[in-house]
Amino acid sequence: MKFYRQLYLNQLFFACILVIIVGFAVSFIFPALYMVVWYAFFALMTFVLLDILILFGKARGVIGHRTVPEKFSNGDQNDVLLTIENNYTFNIFTTTIDEIPFQFQLRNFSIKQKIKPRKVIDFSYSLRPLERGEYVFGNLNIYVSSPLRLVARRFTFGANEMVPTYPGFLQLKKYDLLAFSNNLHQYGTKKIRRVGYSMEFEQIKEYVQGDDIRTLNWKATAKKNALMVNQYQTERSQTIYMVIDKGRVMKMPFNDLSLLDYAINATLVLSNIILKKEDRAGMLTFSKKVENRVVAEKRGSQMNKLLEALYNVETNFQESDFGRLYIDIKKHIQHRSLIMLYTNFETMDGLYRQLPYLKGIAKNHLLVVVFFQNTELHDMVSQKARNVQEVYDKAIAEKFIFEKKLIVNELRKYGIYSLLTRPEDLTVDSINKYLEIKTRGLI
Repeated sequence: MKFYRQLYLNQLFFACILVIIVGFAVSFIFPALYMVVWYAFFALMTFVLLDILILFGKARGVIGHRTVPEKFSNGDQNDVLLTIENNYTFNIFTTTIDEIPFQFQLRNFSIKQKIKPRKVIDFSYSLRPLERGEYVFGNLNIYVSSPLRLVARRFTFGANEMVPTYPGFLQLKKYDLLAFSNNLHQYGTKKIRRVGYSMEFEQIKEYVQGDDIRTLNWKATAKKNALMVNQYQTERSQTIYMVIDKGRVMKMPFNDLSLLDYAINATLVLSNIILKKEDRAGMLTFSKKVENRVVAEKRGSQMNKLLEALYNVETNFQESDFGRLYIDIKKHIQHRSLIMLYTNFETMDGLYRQLPYLKGIAKNHLLVVVFFQNTELHDMVSQKARNVQEVYDKAIAEKFIFEKKLIVNELRKYGIYSLLTRPEDLTVDSINKYLEIKTRGLI
């Protein structure tokens, strides 16, 4: 039974059989071809038997191995490495079919290779997960054909292998470098002019044109007989909390990722920047109740805590309770902190229902409400209307886009900062907002 399970007939075999069948049909018209076709049939069977003996003559003719990352990064391209070793003494032709997790819905995946005798080759393919959770790989199937290519032998390797998918941690190094090299303006932002200064003393230096004369140190000036100024640095060990709304408004998908996943990826990257800036990073999620709380700290293990907390966050399709969030923040976050609230408001009515709680949070903390542009509406508005229905659609889309701008103005009236961004730009815009607030000394 094992032999029959491993044996497969290639397309070349069926093509030859088809030619022989046609030959038998033609031999009814030309009887002289009858024996020639029989000889051709026997020759084909001989080559088939020879091909089977060649392929099944070695027990471990091919060895295959799959190497997967310890964990996948959600929303990023993750490489899977395949290794095939040819133990035959002739060239082989392989078709590799990896049983990819069902979440990817790849039903025609195959890779064809030609491998020289006694050689080992490595090749890889990329997978882009769009959901956090567990991804289970099945068997690695390698179909091997000899140079005759009439039949194939299947080799199967690897049992079920589970790979957890975490929030997009592959972006950490990318944005880490950008944040500390001041190159974020290349992504559509601009440099921020420093307004004022913090009171954390760094050093005394000689005055140069452009220094703030209010920082003149008269005692040092008298001693050095030259103008000396105090230099201050941005205050450290400030507390920043990322608050993620996991209600139904965050389930809306853009480019295959939900708003919740965009917020989770941005939270992870921003937390890494915050810790590198020697501030304290914390987070919590909320819907009907507050969950997944990670107290703001700057320990070396903080990133692991945040990663584990974000791993299983899911939308519960309920209306988020901002009142419970307000009570929880008032109870558990005693010191003035920067709170980055990731949520979404589509209409002014939606904002007005939650505005009293946002104002309450903003009384004791620096609140930044992060919500999203609907890029599909922007695409609709940019297209030319071709009929009356599309004119109506464009008018409604423009109304919703305008309401987003009204929401920004309404929040500004009550001293609440806001960030209206496209989902794909959320990470870099969040980092820029944090750096702007740090530079301006608002916390």
